[in-house]
Amino acid sequence: MNKPTVLILCTGNSCRSHMAEGILRHEAGDLFEVRSAGSKPAGYVHPMAIEALREIGIDISAHTSKHLDQFKHEDIDTVITVCGNASEACPVFPGQMNRYHWGFEDPPKAVRPGESELDAFRRIRDEIQKVFQAYASGYRQAFSTSAR
Repeated sequence: MNKPTVLILCTGNSCRSHMAEGILRHEAGDLFEVRSAGSKPAGYVHPMAIEALREIGIDISAHTSKHLDQFKHEDIDTVITVCGNASEACPVFPGQMNRYHWGFEDPPKAVRPGESELDAFRRIRDEIQKVFQAYASGYRQAFSTSAR
């Protein structure tokens, strides 16, 4: 059985979408093929996104920034946008069954008073982790119930 493909979109595909991709793959890589892309890719993965995930045991150092057009001819079952701009620019993919929008602040622009940039990445990483762990858990529970 082929695993359903989840495509996580953000505008720049440099921070939030890669953190979400790494976390969802870690939590449910046995259930999903997980990809990420951007509508205007930055061309790099932010080093602090890599560091923030490394701190929780997830390695995204080999990830690359990709344009969403790269996936237009793939079977995408679910599209999840993690920023408002990507949600507005999100195309419909052939065969796409589900679309969700869970918006998160852009870590480099989300630094609060008294907080370092890495602290902002950690805070947003933790928010992303809570949402995507819940998504993976709910899918796993539904999948195990339907398999009975």
